[in-house]
Amino acid sequence: MRIIYVVIFVTMHIQNSISVDFNYLSAFNFGDSNSDTGDLVAGLGIHLDLPNGQNSFKISSQRFCDGRLLIDYLMDAMDMPFLNPYLDSLGLPNFKKGCNFAAAGSTILPANPTSVSPFSFDLQISQFIRFKSRALELLARTGRKYEKYLPPLDYYAKGLYMIDIGQNDIAGAFYSKTLDQVLASIPSILETFEAGLKRLYDEGARNFWIHNTGPLGCLAQNIAKFGIDSTKLDEFGCVSLHNQAAKLFNLQLHAFSNKFQAQFRDSNVTYVDIFSIKSNLIANYSRFGFENSIMACCGIGGAPLNYDSRISCGQTKVIDGTSVTAKACNDSSEYINWDGIHYTEAANQFVSSQILTGKYSDPPFSDQMPFLLGLKF
Repeated sequence: MRIIYVVIFVTMHIQNSISVDFNYLSAFNFGDSNSDTGDLVAGLGIHLDLPNGQNSFKISSQRFCDGRLLIDYLMDAMDMPFLNPYLDSLGLPNFKKGCNFAAAGSTILPANPTSVSPFSFDLQISQFIRFKSRALELLARTGRKYEKYLPPLDYYAKGLYMIDIGQNDIAGAFYSKTLDQVLASIPSILETFEAGLKRLYDEGARNFWIHNTGPLGCLAQNIAKFGIDSTKLDEFGCVSLHNQAAKLFNLQLHAFSNKFQAQFRDSNVTYVDIFSIKSNLIANYSRFGFENSIMACCGIGGAPLNYDSRISCGQTKVIDGTSVTAKACNDSSEYINWDGIHYTEAANQFVSSQILTGKYSDPPFSDQMPFLLGLKF
């Protein structure tokens, strides 16, 4: 596998009065495992050991990935440090440039007793409000003692508020609902999302970066559960109904983003089409240097999915009377999927490179921005 470093110069025509400039003083992130840099691990005290983090970090990075997440690449592109998770109090975390509130398993709708994560979107925003209040209190009370570690007041208005959540609302609903019921639930999900964005706006947030949800039907976890009947799979081996729901969710999320922008004229809302990027990657995986489009790198069972819901990546368990360990493949850069649910570092790098072309966002990027990226060919 060859890694070629190229400089991408992005020049797009202005199609909207608002444009992305990437000159932000800080970044605050909200979401699920796609951008969780350690919140769920710290919050619930769970173990997330190697091979998670084996590539870039060489130790477990508390990320559900073999290395860097999409948000890590985006922070690099903005020449900003990786975001520390809000709930991780050890390791002398520095929050001057922002904070990450995303937690794996989180949903837009409020959590219930069976939820993987109690840290729903609304709760993450409450954590942010507490963070902001406490940080400003400490800065006002102690003078310059904490100024190297906490963001001052103007960093909130001039910060970027990144949101990548909704996947678990849609995917989780299929366990108890029909397709029609899942589709009917989308408006209420987005009403909760809208309420959350308005809370952030009231706290001074003006720059919003919103990811739509990816092709859920192409995750090994969903294929193993809902794709046993091959007639329910599309030409790429993905569960059609899940992707249909994701598309409708994204359509309504896009409409909401435009509505929010129109309603709050002093805000800057950027909607990013992650679904199209990931769908293109899966459909043309070999063209982009990958060997496997759907099969998980880390798991058990072998082809075609190498996934078993009874065991997570890195775990050792007794299954059907035999002790087994969910091990990683020899070369994760050949895989799009890491553990049946999450993407590999190599796939995240590809997705970030596509985001940074600007053509998958609304509005598209209008500034000329050079990025040095390692792309797979």
